Amino acid sequence: MPMAGAAGGLAIGSSVQTASTVATAEASSTPLRPATAPAAPSKWRPYLVVLGLVLSFTFFTLLGSTLLSLAHLPQDSIRWAGVVLLSLIGIGMLVPKVMEILEKPFERFGKAGSKNPSNGFLLGVVLGAAYVPCAGPVLAAVSVAGSTGEIGLDTVALALSFAIGTGVPLLFFALAGRGLAERIAAFRTHQRAIRIIAGVAMLALALGIVFDLPAHVQRLLPDWTAGIQQSTDKALQEATADPATPAGPTCVDGATSLGNCGPLAEISGINAWFNTPNNTPIDAAARKGKVVLVDFWAYSCINCQRSVPGLQKLHETYADSGLTVIGVHTPEYAFEKEVDNVKAGAEKLGITYPVAVDSDLVTWRNFKNHYWPAHYLADATGQLRHIHYGEGGEATTEKLVRELLVDANPNVQLPTPIFTTADNAPRATGPRTPETYLGSARVDRLDNGPLVDGVQSFTIPAKDPAQDHFALGGTWQVASQSITPTEATGTLRLAYKGKQVNLVASGEGELTWSANGEKKSMKVSGVPNGIELVRTDQTATGILELQVSPGVHLYSFTFG
Repeated sequence: MPMAGAAGGLAIGSSVQTASTVATAEASSTPLRPATAPAAPSKWRPYLVVLGLVLSFTFFTLLGSTLLSLAHLPQDSIRWAGVVLLSLIGIGMLVPKVMEILEKPFERFGKAGSKNPSNGFLLGVVLGAAYVPCAGPVLAAVSVAGSTGEIGLDTVALALSFAIGTGVPLLFFALAGRGLAERIAAFRTHQRAIRIIAGVAMLALALGIVFDLPAHVQRLLPDWTAGIQQSTDKALQEATADPATPAGPTCVDGATSLGNCGPLAEISGINAWFNTPNNTPIDAAARKGKVVLVDFWAYSCINCQRSVPGLQKLHETYADSGLTVIGVHTPEYAFEKEVDNVKAGAEKLGITYPVAVDSDLVTWRNFKNHYWPAHYLADATGQLRHIHYGEGGEATTEKLVRELLVDANPNVQLPTPIFTTADNAPRATGPRTPETYLGSARVDRLDNGPLVDGVQSFTIPAKDPAQDHFALGGTWQVASQSITPTEATGTLRLAYKGKQVNLVASGEGELTWSANGEKKSMKVSGVPNGIELVRTDQTATGILELQVSPGVHLYSFTFG
């Protein structure tokens, strides 16, 4: 499960809408003036619009995500602030007096131009703020830095490059709009009407963001950048390696032999340890002379749950021979920061090897990690020798562990290998529905939305949801990471594809579900954890319908 990939498709749907808004605004701001009228708008206006967009997008993405994370506020707050500002600009274009009030604080930005230029910087600032919620991949990456209260150069570069990548095509549209306005008499003679149209377009864009229409448009378009994203992920692995180390191809994911990857990163900032003597930390001194396998995991992550049995077997088989397995638990959800929840999750998975609770993501950052699960294998001298991301690879990992154990102690008597090459491949699943988040902060495939924090009532549509989408029925209490019915049973209908459907849920109550002609139910009690709802031998599509009692919190679906 990648924490964040490349910037991806640049939120194509919302880019188109924003581009049309910028172009229309530029066209509508070029009036025909008599010789005695004030000077024409500054020729720098389109550049200032785009400059304002780039700077405000970068600023609000970095600062906003950090402040919201530190204050434990929903990330959707940025979205609504952008909608309000965009609506104000739309009203301002309809009512000139309102625009004068809005632009007054920014008059100094136009002093370098003619006597009374309309510089457009405010418009760009507002468009940049409104565009922030459309940049899901960037916000996902920034949220890790935001949750720790630290923003590094790599995070700034990510947000800024996304903003510039969006700003360049928007500048083209803005200049095109200016050119049309200067050359076509209709623009000059009907500039007031065009300004009204631009204001209506901005209000429509604000309304579209409220109902998440840009995301719907983007989902209808092909993913032209999937291959680029995969290449970027690989480049990221190589770029984050120690430049002083002759890493080579053996220090990236997928290597089948030992490499020389530099010193193992520091395990620090740990909130708690368990499965160690008296729950004491395993520091560098305690690891000296040991072969160490560090696994980044989260207890509700389905990919992590599948990789845990292999790690547990390695621990049970090779601990007496000099292997130390350390599970560094780094949370994806807020509830995974609670030490007691992590202990309960580890116990349920049968984990007996040492676990370090990294709730503040300090060790995650030390390793420059981006994935759950992720395995880092170090030799007895503390040098990192192998990296593996995701499920599978058990036979290769065991082979390399055995090599390092022999290097550390040539006289060691190793047990018979426990894995075969068949264990190297992750469990084949075929095409499947992407992970589906149910809280307001990350929801993106709700057919009868939008979903906002607070109490909301929904009516299940007569027709089934679109493929990989879901719909709600009843009254629900919506939070940033979860949803729960309020007074009566709530309904959730999901159109899925895969061999397996898992649900992360918590609280107290009952779940009843039907799929593939079968109906099942179970009691839910306790901390959030994964529940298997559907398992089939072959990949299939189907409709899953859940009846959820009040008191049960639903977080996300994962698919196998």
